Amino acid sequence: MNPWKVLVADDDPNVREIIRLYFEKQHIQMIEAQDGEEALELAEKESPDIIILDVMMPKMDGYEACREILKRFDIPIMMLTAKGDEFDRVLGLELGADDYVTKPFSPRELVARIKAIFRRMQKGRTGTDQDAQQIYEFDGLSIIPDRREVLAGEEKIILRPKEFDLLTHMAKSPGTVYTREQLLEQVWGYDFIGDIRTVDVHVKKVREKLNPLGNDCIHTVWGVGYKFEVQQ
Repeated sequence: MNPWKVLVADDDPNVREIIRLYFEKQHIQMIEAQDGEEALELAEKESPDIIILDVMMPKMDGYEACREILKRFDIPIMMLTAKGDEFDRVLGLELGADDYVTKPFSPRELVARIKAIFRRMQKGRTGTDQDAQQIYEFDGLSIIPDRREVLAGEEKIILRPKEFDLLTHMAKSPGTVYTREQLLEQVWGYDFIGDIRTVDVHVKKVREKLNPLGNDCIHTVWGVGYKFEVQQ
């Protein structure tokens, strides 16, 4: 039996009912919210393992709910949207969402993506002892896997889980050039079925947090992908 607790926020009761019936078959506990404000309240009260947010909701839309939830909690978020425009998909990822599903969707696909997120989370928690004990130090930058910390000098940099995983993976092999496809497979996992732009979004977020402190360490290799390299 899956011990998962999933919060689903959608103002359409029919959508929630379809998801709830399928979740019951998969032995997934579902918590329901009708809008973004209720989702925020339940996130604090129920401590779900993952949150699914519809974009178009009253009182507080999915994007705003995503922002507020990530300010307070470290919970994976999946965006649920009827919009097919690339801008809307990328916006959710830029805000910190882990994945998205576009309506109309099948409950089976939704559960498959949830399972993929949990597998990636578990993979991130179960690295080798050697990886956990290793500290990666560069000019003014320290990456400490066992504490999942990044230090720029003495200042601690707060990275989202997947941002940390991406940075650490590339820092293990400085100078190695990775394609986006390779990073998706090696960091997110072969079963990730989201947008390849996910890599670009996460690289952008890491740069926004490190570059102002003088740590320009992820470089674009035009026409190929990215590499980690700290200029001495």
